Amino acid sequence: MSQNVLQAIPLSAHAFAPFGDVIETDGRAWRWINEGTSQRFDDLARVDVLEAGGRPLISIFRASPQALPFEVRSLERHPLGSQCFYPLQMRPFLVIVAEEGTSALSQRIRAFVSAGSQGVNYRRNTWHHSLIALGQTSDFLVIDRGGPEENCEEIRLDAGSVRVITP
Repeated sequence: MSQNVLQAIPLSAHAFAPFGDVIETDGRAWRWINEGTSQRFDDLARVDVLEAGGRPLISIFRASPQALPFEVRSLERHPLGSQCFYPLQMRPFLVIVAEEGTSALSQRIRAFVSAGSQGVNYRRNTWHHSLIALGQTSDFLVIDRGGPEENCEEIRLDAGSVRVITP
């Protein structure tokens, strides 16, 4: 079995567009609020959680750092809603997703590194890896779907089939 080695690239809105939204303020429109003491950046991601009686669920995930190179062993997707992650300590993290298509899933995987000032919002049904902190334990604000019905499917990959490195 051959191993697919992916080099994670910097996260950008353009490169990530097939998988969802990059949540960042750089280059985004804003307005002054609170008597001119705060800048407000609106509509940074399309939250999609209402399917099958769902509701918005706001959580904080605390992720332990993972070593590089990183072996991708599984992916997950959420058929009933989007899932958003935003780093609270402005630390970089690894984002692993799979493109749509008919070739083997391990051949469609892409990897990105968040600058730490960027979050991601995975579109409904986008295959992605669970949260991967880099360097140190990190907290993330998470917005996803709460409510009835199971909203997580997982798939295992062949051992050693995909490994991710960073520049």
